[in-house]
Amino acid sequence: MSMAVTETSRSFTISLPLEDAARAEELVANGRQSMDEVVREALRVLYAQQVFRTFDDIAAYAATRNPMNYREEDIPRLIAEVRAEMDAERQAKQ
Repeated sequence: MSMAVTETSRSFTISLPLEDAARAEELVANGRQSMDEVVREALRVLYAQQVFRTFDDIAAYAATRNPMNYREEDIPRLIAEVRAEMDAERQAKQ
């Protein structure tokens, strides 16, 4: 009878510049965290920074998509204006 083994973590071997290694060791020595926890927290912070950068990029792009600052309540009026312009163009061609 075999039982499935599920992984809950993976091990990595990493190398750090001496200055970074000293900082990591200092964090471990001064805190209540293991080296594993320090590295996990660093990865969480890096990931969060990337997410915030992505949100900032999306917000910057979105700001360019509505330069006139239209609001939802402007939509019916804008549709009516465009339709009137299209009707005027059609009538001018006839």
